[in-house]
Amino acid sequence: MIPQDLLEALRCPHCVTGATRAAGDDPGRVAAVREVWIVCQEPGCDRKYPIVDDIPDMRIETADRWRATPVGRLPVPPPG
Repeated sequence: MIPQDLLEALRCPHCVTGATRAAGDDPGRVAAVREVWIVCQEPGCDRKYPIVDDIPDMRIETADRWRATPVGRLPVPPPG
């Protein structure tokens, strides 16, 4: 499980980087889901980052694999 202070500091890398940066003062906010996933809260992003062995995998290419998977269908525990 991710500590709340770390979760508040994390941002979706896709939504805070260069040309893909989302609008607003604080883009890319994330939320913990099912204790083993970090999900971007930006509208239309839908990237989901797995937490494996208590370490968030915040690579965009990893999150891209889970974009089409509804939150309720994410595997617990995530593969990895």
